[in-house]
Amino acid sequence: MDGHSVSFGLVIFIIIVALAFDYTNGFHDAANSIATVVATRVLSPGVAVVWAAFFNFIAVFVFGTAVAKTVGGDMVDISKIPANDQLYVLLGGVLGAIMWNLITWYFGLPTSSSHALVGAYAGSALASHAWHFGFAEILTVLKPEGWIKTLAFIVLSPVIGMLLGFVLMVAVFWIFRKIRVNKVDRVFRFGQLFSAAAYSLGHGGNDAQKTMGIITIVLVAGGYLQMAPGGKLPDIPTWVEVAACAAIALGTLSGGWRIVKTMGTKIVKLQPVGGFCAEAAGSLTLFGATAFGIPVSTTHTITGAIVGVGSAKRFSAVKWGVAGRIVWAWILTIPMAGIIAAIAYMFILLIEKVVG
Repeated sequence: MDGHSVSFGLVIFIIIVALAFDYTNGFHDAANSIATVVATRVLSPGVAVVWAAFFNFIAVFVFGTAVAKTVGGDMVDISKIPANDQLYVLLGGVLGAIMWNLITWYFGLPTSSSHALVGAYAGSALASHAWHFGFAEILTVLKPEGWIKTLAFIVLSPVIGMLLGFVLMVAVFWIFRKIRVNKVDRVFRFGQLFSAAAYSLGHGGNDAQKTMGIITIVLVAGGYLQMAPGGKLPDIPTWVEVAACAAIALGTLSGGWRIVKTMGTKIVKLQPVGGFCAEAAGSLTLFGATAFGIPVSTTHTITGAIVGVGSAKRFSAVKWGVAGRIVWAWILTIPMAGIIAAIAYMFILLIEKVVG
């Protein structure tokens, strides 16, 4: 079998693994889209996942690919990695992200699939650079422009979500202050259908693009696409966009009930009005970030929005111990996914040496 055939087979395999990651992203982050609407009993869990999956998928027709180009072209300088090693780096990165997703899903921790992916991609790339060139100038394999905005929004996205959730909740309290509670409840039970749809649309628009970026850089590394001028990612093929959104939608259909319980009940007890405000705040944050090509965490965003809504009622309504454990999981995601991906990359090299 010639090298081109091996390369083609490896490219196909990595694309399949990347779509598998997108699927795990869907069931891992399904809670982000449906936890509030399930917790408030506006929709049953089964109907909620179908609702969320549908809007996850149609995001492909609504948003551009700015986030995909950030993840695929502005996080790691693929040209600093030997050509014959680039596909192994990408495979190690995707495998590392999947493993971290499965670990945190098992323990019911709503961590960021997005940060798991970029952290794993970076960890695998750093391991490759260290293996081939040593530790001197190892950080040159990372591109500052992508990391600056990604790391900044680890803090900013939940804070923006929290502030918007707080402001929306206070505004709703004031606007409906003279209306009976049961009437307000009926209005926002209906409104939550739209806020959940908007959040699912934002989730699909931002999160599916990360996998689009990885698949596109895989096609570049395999020699099937060329980088654009300035080391930027080329245009995303349409089939990649559709496949990524379909995979995340299928993942959402499979649920993610361990994390739904944490998101929907353990942080703060929600009513329909609170669910609406949290989802609306999360949607606005995601739409803005996606428009500017910023790969934010949908998990961080909705968690911040839920905390903001809860604190608008009363500060003690938020279960800060649970929120604190979630924050620690956030902090650990990028380095832990990176370490797991580095190990996966070294294991791939070992298999390559044994087989080849």
